[in-house]
Amino acid sequence: MVDVVGIEPRTGEPIGVAAQETAPEEVARLAEAALAAAPHLDRMGRTGRAALLRALADGLEAERDDIVAVADRETALGTGRLDGELTRTCYQLRLFGDVLEEGSYLEAAVDHPGDSPMGPVPDLRRMFVPLGPVAVFGASNFPLAFSVPGGDTASALAAGCPVVVKAHGSHPATSRLCFEVLARAARGSGAPEGTLGIVHGQQAGAGLVAHPAIRAVGFTGSVTGGHALLRIIEQRPDPISFFGELSSLNPVVVTPSAARERAADIAAGLVGSFTLGAGQFCTKPGLVLIPAGADGDAVVDAMAESVAHAPAQILLNEGIATAYARVSAGLSGRPGVRTAARGGDPAGKGFEAVPLLLTTSVADLSPEITEEYFGPLAVVVRYAAESELFVALDRMPSSLTATVLRGTGETALPLAVSERMRCRAGRLLFDAYPTGVAVTWAQHHGGPWPSTNSQHTSVGTSAIRRFLRPFTWQNAPQEVLPEELTDDYRGIPRRIDGQLHLPG
Repeated sequence: MVDVVGIEPRTGEPIGVAAQETAPEEVARLAEAALAAAPHLDRMGRTGRAALLRALADGLEAERDDIVAVADRETALGTGRLDGELTRTCYQLRLFGDVLEEGSYLEAAVDHPGDSPMGPVPDLRRMFVPLGPVAVFGASNFPLAFSVPGGDTASALAAGCPVVVKAHGSHPATSRLCFEVLARAARGSGAPEGTLGIVHGQQAGAGLVAHPAIRAVGFTGSVTGGHALLRIIEQRPDPISFFGELSSLNPVVVTPSAARERAADIAAGLVGSFTLGAGQFCTKPGLVLIPAGADGDAVVDAMAESVAHAPAQILLNEGIATAYARVSAGLSGRPGVRTAARGGDPAGKGFEAVPLLLTTSVADLSPEITEEYFGPLAVVVRYAAESELFVALDRMPSSLTATVLRGTGETALPLAVSERMRCRAGRLLFDAYPTGVAVTWAQHHGGPWPSTNSQHTSVGTSAIRRFLRPFTWQNAPQEVLPEELTDDYRGIPRRIDGQLHLPG
């Protein structure tokens, strides 16, 4: 068996063996166990699964200190950041418990038999049911929020789908510890064996996606990785759903009025946002459109001063560090691109990255500049007029977010920008920075390809929709219906004969 070894990013040195790569026969066993668990997890009902999710949150909370310490050693993200990430994950698990109890996600509908302009209509009752076992791929940059625990796992379990996680190689010990905590809590809450599983290694992940028991895949990672998984799915005899979050530039527009009013504040906010977590956020603002002229100069100069005083930062792994060095050198050497500021020199150990601020013009805005760059780097594009700004926006790839920083009471230009960016982003921010993604009922964390490839994504309560499918019972006796569709049930919102009925 091949050892899976953790690496400490601060030093680049091995930590120790965290696990072994999962053999093909074990991958198959876990997938089949998940398939066997699926009907039992569904029969736990909304109340039982809500209790399960809250037990998982309690289990993580009880092991908080150990989880944060192990994750910090494997990721160098800092205990403060990781502590907050774990709090977010526990909150998210409990929120999906609330989603289950509230019940509107089922979209329960009852149409009683009767006559219609089409003729007689039978008794029809519809709601969403679980897809089946889900493969979840952990992300490198969020070991506690988009990995073994996180939005994909929480929403899939809430839907009634067992989960088999492919652990990320950047934090194998964290993945193993979190899985052990979750599996123990799941057993204690009465969940069936097979509700949760974990595999390690690239080949194990590929085998998991190919296994016929798996009915959907949740993935957060690169476009290259996403395409590789899609190729495996395409080779299956039966198609399954792939939910990927892949790439995002997240452009920011600074209007002339905003630059004139608060240059220093904008500069501080932008630099803080694109260097947060060493620039390893999917929502990092990678490209900033700033007006030409003295007001815009003030923003750029303040950004440059801040970047020049920023120390070298630690990246998650050697692959990310190597890619950052390559992309930084490539962008810096492109025609029309100028280096406005570089951060402090690296200490010469670990996976370090020097923060970098580049500038260019709309005329020199090439496709290479509008690709996602992972790490503490941002490109400022100067525009001389609104017409130039709109040309630049038309060259933007689709992203998770787009942002407008406005002047006081300004609406005309922000409205024009938002109209152009609505078809290119999943979330539009005004006078804020995109790196924070709250977990709420109204949140959305997606956008057109290549940012994501699905309508519903891994953040927010609608994440549960990815792992459900509609099912209709026709002329079914009351005894075989789910309780949510029986005549006398009043516990959730339902649409009965076209009219919305609230609980009670």
